[in-house]
Amino acid sequence: MELDADAFERLVVDELDELPDDMVDGLDNVVFVVEDRPEDGSLDLLGLYDGVALTERDRYGFGEVPDRIILYREPLLAVADTEEELRDEIHITLVHEIAHFYGIDDERLHELGWA
Repeated sequence: MELDADAFERLVVDELDELPDDMVDGLDNVVFVVEDRPEDGSLDLLGLYDGVALTERDRYGFGEVPDRIILYREPLLAVADTEEELRDEIHITLVHEIAHFYGIDDERLHELGWA
């Protein structure tokens, strides 16, 4: 599937808007970023949580660098054949990475059917 960076980012924003309030209301000091690919250039990783999970931190202080949730455009495009499939993959990736922010690990995500 082909989609330019601006159109892809609009889909990400749309999917963020669709997430339940109780999932996003607790996202304090988190930024969402779209990058073309992971640093290693692979297409294997769809997203990444870059930060310290809530369950592992004391608190944030003034001037702390925000945590980042990164979505990788090219890998997400590679796994989708239609816009609907792409939206689904973006949604799943957002939920997965937000879960990591809240301290839910991959094992628990698998148990919940989110990974």
